[in-house]
Amino acid sequence: MADSRRHWRWLAVPTFALVIWGVAHEGHAPRHPTAPHTEPSATPGAGGTSRPSSAYDPADYAPQVRKYAARAGVEPRLLMAILYCEAYKPHDPELERAWQHYKSDAAFGIANMHRAAFDETRKGRDFADRRWEELPDDRDLAVEAAAWYLHDLARQLPPKWPAAHSRQDLLALGYNAGAGNMLAFARGVTPGGQARSYLDRLHENWAAAGRATAP
Repeated sequence: MADSRRHWRWLAVPTFALVIWGVAHEGHAPRHPTAPHTEPSATPGAGGTSRPSSAYDPADYAPQVRKYAARAGVEPRLLMAILYCEAYKPHDPELERAWQHYKSDAAFGIANMHRAAFDETRKGRDFADRRWEELPDDRDLAVEAAAWYLHDLARQLPPKWPAAHSRQDLLALGYNAGAGNMLAFARGVTPGGQARSYLDRLHENWAAAGRATAP
């Protein structure tokens, strides 16, 4: 999510991650019953009371995207496109936590939010009492936090900028690389390879995001 991360890391070490996941599951039952993927509405907004399935389609969360985007004053299509961009890795809660043991600064939840970004975003919000560690188990919370993070990024954009980036592009770049880099790109700094790749994925997902969030 909000800080830069590398897509290839999840592709390069799936075996290692799955081994850790197996160790994490060995000898005890899952902490929460698995919600069937055939009923995605049973998973969102669970508040950690049901364990989300690792099978995941961002489009299943269109109602949450529209709701929280409206509350935060951001474009639902942009929020959905970011969820598509962040769907590159498995979103099984136990696997996410196992991965954090290998990479301590890993992101959590379907919106891949880092701890610092979540802790800053939740201040003064109706989820201020929630913890970053809850994101893997509560996809509703993950969508809500991502929407408000985009809101906070938007407030930092100047009224006009010289660079040939749209508002949506800059907010997506800010989500991926942080507010400081977003403002640098707005001033005309050329995005590096990783940021450019993220922007390309955003554009590739734009049509699907539009279909998913259409009324």
